[in-house]
Amino acid sequence: MDISWEDARLFLAVAETGSVSGAARRLKLGQPTVTRRLAALEYQVGTPLFRRSVEGASLTTVGERLVPSARKMAEWAGELQRAVEASDGSPRGLVKVTASPFVSFDFVAPFAGLVARKHPGLRLEVISSIQYLDLARGEADIALRARAPANPDLTVVHTLQIDNAVFVSRELKARLPKKPKLSEIPFCAWCPPYDMVPPNPQLVAAIPNFEPAFTADHFLIMLAAAHAGVGAMFLGRVQHRFSKDSPLVPLDLDLGPHAKQELHLVCPKSALDIPRVRRVVELLVDELKATKRGR
Repeated sequence: MDISWEDARLFLAVAETGSVSGAARRLKLGQPTVTRRLAALEYQVGTPLFRRSVEGASLTTVGERLVPSARKMAEWAGELQRAVEASDGSPRGLVKVTASPFVSFDFVAPFAGLVARKHPGLRLEVISSIQYLDLARGEADIALRARAPANPDLTVVHTLQIDNAVFVSRELKARLPKKPKLSEIPFCAWCPPYDMVPPNPQLVAAIPNFEPAFTADHFLIMLAAAHAGVGAMFLGRVQHRFSKDSPLVPLDLDLGPHAKQELHLVCPKSALDIPRVRRVVELLVDELKATKRGR
């Protein structure tokens, strides 16, 4: 039996998204095409790989056994693609960078202007995602992440130490006690389905019966609400060349274990052999080294 990488990729997309429609969105294919190709794959294997229902597609026992191998194929496909691209001797083309919404907005997007000025042949694609993209599979070339990777095929090129603070508008600060408790501060937070994204779990753990003053599914909407004095936001205290004046000011609070965080610059080890990726990594390292803590 010869299962192609395209069939394995389609199978893995359905398995990881939990539905044919989710796989279609990930693969940028029509849903009927995914349904047809999945049926052909199951016919080739000789047994169903998924149980379909109105709630989605769940793996059968046979399907579960195929997932680890399909994931390895995905990683090797990414490795193969990077090996091919390493033969390109010039730093030109598209480099995909993934980071949190805040880091993407505050740092990576304006950093793209620096890249464009220094290397007109390079173009950045910034994927502002609260979900981790798989670098080993080639879903992105570079990541700025709060956690160091466990995958041995990925490497941490640089780590930045960041101080955290609770930021509010000056108008809201004037309405709060001089040294407020966390429970006395209205917070902007993520709404479902992102309500398990930080800082929501930390706020729930720290504040009894926590209820946010404002929720949204987009970082910039929360930031606009904070600017309007609706609530506070957890943000890093960093100063870099792209920093802009902000109407928000930090509160004098003891954040305990949440007072500091790390930002790791991560990429696949083999991606450093690709000129376009290596050059963007080098520029990022220079900017991160020049970043100052506190603002």
